[in-house]
Amino acid sequence: MKRRNKLTRMYRVLSMAFIIFLQIYWYKFRKKPKAEWEKLWEEIGTRFRKTLFELEGLLIKIGQILSTRADLLPPAFIRQIEDLTDKVPPSNWSEIEKILEKEWGDSLEKHFLTIEQMAVASASIGEVYKGVLKNGTEVAIKVKRPHIDSVVQTDFRILGIIIWFADHFVPIPKGFINLSLLFKELRQVVEQELDYSKELETIMYFKNRYKDKDIVQIPSVFPELSTSSVLVMEWIEGIRLTNLEELNPLTVRRQEIAQRLIEVFLPQWLEPGTFHADPHPGNILVSKEGKIILLDFGMAGEITKKDAANFQALIESFLTKNYSKAVDCLYQLGFLLPEADSRIIEKLLAEFISFNPAQLKEMNLLAFKMELNDMIKALPIQVPTRFIFLGRSFVTVEGIIRQLAPEAELIDLGKPVFMEWINKQGNSKWSFVWQWIQSQPIFKFFYSVAEFLDAPKKLEQFKEKEQRRQLQFTIYENNKKNCFQLSLLGLIGMGAGNVTSQSLILYLSTGVMAASVIGYLIYSQKLKKWMKYMHEKRRE
Repeated sequence: MKRRNKLTRMYRVLSMAFIIFLQIYWYKFRKKPKAEWEKLWEEIGTRFRKTLFELEGLLIKIGQILSTRADLLPPAFIRQIEDLTDKVPPSNWSEIEKILEKEWGDSLEKHFLTIEQMAVASASIGEVYKGVLKNGTEVAIKVKRPHIDSVVQTDFRILGIIIWFADHFVPIPKGFINLSLLFKELRQVVEQELDYSKELETIMYFKNRYKDKDIVQIPSVFPELSTSSVLVMEWIEGIRLTNLEELNPLTVRRQEIAQRLIEVFLPQWLEPGTFHADPHPGNILVSKEGKIILLDFGMAGEITKKDAANFQALIESFLTKNYSKAVDCLYQLGFLLPEADSRIIEKLLAEFISFNPAQLKEMNLLAFKMELNDMIKALPIQVPTRFIFLGRSFVTVEGIIRQLAPEAELIDLGKPVFMEWINKQGNSKWSFVWQWIQSQPIFKFFYSVAEFLDAPKKLEQFKEKEQRRQLQFTIYENNKKNCFQLSLLGLIGMGAGNVTSQSLILYLSTGVMAASVIGYLIYSQKLKKWMKYMHEKRRE
């Protein structure tokens, strides 16, 4: 990637970001009404979307990930980017041919009978071409786009600047999410997707994982033709799960396909190991025999043993309506903040589970969704960064299932699959029975007694935590006061230097003034963030 193109790219993205920041500051300073804010976020979303399509590269993937964060970003902004597709014009065949010959060290004719020069798929990072090996096997050849490594590194530098600035200075509603951690996780995922040798390992992992499952089909790979920039896989024909007209003639009913989809992905979400983090309709097909075909393993995530155990317990708690246990699982997973009232969360979960989906037909869905988002933002709930891609995987598959079987309830479809999964894990049904016993009123009474006896210990831990928070708050407050005093001193020094015509005093005072103002703004922002963790009575 030429230096001039890099600078142009940086200028376009940074100028867009800082114009957005200035607009937000201006609207906040003018205290604009809610309707004006809606228009602003819609305008920002439109500009953001247009810039992404023009510059392509990593930015498209960033937009896709942001579109899943309706819990953090304004609805008007989300609406503009929620249907972003990672499709860009393919590269010139001459450039692709050079990459293939360089990676293989030979001419294409040595390995292939034919290769179609028109890409069958083209995304921001790679392109896919169809070819036929010397033995007649049809394959898919995935090739990284020319200069993509340079483009991605440039985009990461730009994104790093924007996130640092937004995290320290911009009053964007970020909830409780750590932008730095999000950036780190995004970088890890994209760098993994850039290395096709890692995708090859992931494909082989999934192929081994589902080797005894007849309902799943994973493409075979050709390691001898695969490198970090090229991946050669078996070509598999299938039907998109969103193409309902082509699914209807199949011998397998759509509802059964939906259950098979749950059977394939449920273990990925509940068991420790690797999960498919990008299961959009283009990456999940179904064969004429009704087998679920999984493609494109470039974006994958990991689940630890501890998180897997808590997720399993959470599902069991919902099925047995043991909401106190569900709240405990949410605490363990990091979805609830320490100050969350467990009793309120229990009641909300009970109301949510008992909600009748048929009522949705009688209400404004958009208004309901906005109200739900507002409620989530008002609660002490956070989405840990390590679960962003897991959540994306779940939501995408859930959306496909609802299209396949719109009349069926998701819980009804998933319950038999979950129970079968429990039995296959070797867990006896006594575990399920124990969960049910825990949900009964008599058990809740003993649980309340135990909770009461444990209260002094929890209170002591809470006091210790509050003291640490108070100390940190005091440090920030003192630093803010010191910066304010230094700025006054600098102002006085500037006046003295101007009156006495001493340029040295004037320059030193100006420097002190500038540094102290910047420090004052930084500590003011830190105090503002820290106030979220302070008790309400201490804010008054």
